Amino acid sequence: MTRPKKNRCLRFNPEVLYFKPRGIPLSTLEEEELFHDELEALKLHDVDGLDQIEAAKKMNVSQPTFGRILDKAYKKIATAIIKGKAIKIIKK
Repeated sequence: MTRPKKNRCLRFNPEVLYFKPRGIPLSTLEEEELFHDELEALKLHDVDGLDQIEAAKKMNVSQPTFGRILDKAYKKIATAIIKGKAIKIIKK
């Protein structure tokens, strides 16, 4: 049995829920799903410039968990860019 997920503190509320390559209809693209907590981690670390320890505290998670969330987000974004996929932001 897996451990229940700890509630994460998510403050950032994105207005845009899709990004896609220019000139290709969304209906023809594969999607990469970026979860809200992954987007929050990207914002705190890369936009706000917080280190992983400070950002983890803001999200109410441990630093290793924050690192795993951030790693997943980077991998999804890189995959979308390299393979020409749309990025769909999933709000929970």
